[in-house]
Amino acid sequence: MKRLIVTFFIFTSVSTFAQETKIIIYGDSISAGYGMTLPQSWPNLLNETFKTEKTNIKIINESISGETTGGGLARLDNVLERYSLSNKDWIIIELGGNDGLRGFPIKTIKQNLLQMIELAQSKKINVALMQVRIPPNYGARYTGLFENNYSELTQLYNIPLVPFFMDEIATQPQYMQKDNLHPNVEAQPVIRDIMRPVIESLLLP
Repeated sequence: MKRLIVTFFIFTSVSTFAQETKIIIYGDSISAGYGMTLPQSWPNLLNETFKTEKTNIKIINESISGETTGGGLARLDNVLERYSLSNKDWIIIELGGNDGLRGFPIKTIKQNLLQMIELAQSKKINVALMQVRIPPNYGARYTGLFENNYSELTQLYNIPLVPFFMDEIATQPQYMQKDNLHPNVEAQPVIRDIMRPVIESLLLP
């Protein structure tokens, strides 16, 4: 009987570990916790929530302040190799905002995002692309083409288009830093609560 109990415990422990799903948040400053400590950022808060509830979902934050799609593409292969990912794991790409703010060519942004999607898929990793927006002062044509990149790519590759959480944050001054570009500390739990059901929906069978 003791042997059976030990065997069951080992099997259960291994199975529980094997069921862990990794979600890489691959973004820029709005996910990197710009202007605050890393533990205060929404990906860390969400990871702590999942950990407390023992949901076997692990959030990995690979966001970097100032990151562009070109920078994201350049380091993506190393990031994916770092975590022993499987075909049940995900990467959520939240990049392009800095490209848009700098007026980078639309085709370049789209090509970089496309290559990131293809690289992750070549490693059998699930990909979701977050819709990113930029201020309208860049002109209707550029802004429209920029935003359309995301829906076009998700349709092309048949992957989820994740809503841009800043749509709910940027219109509320109490949640924004003085630069009016980055969410503040008070916004992080709100973003966590916005993103939780989004991420959970990705994992539904």
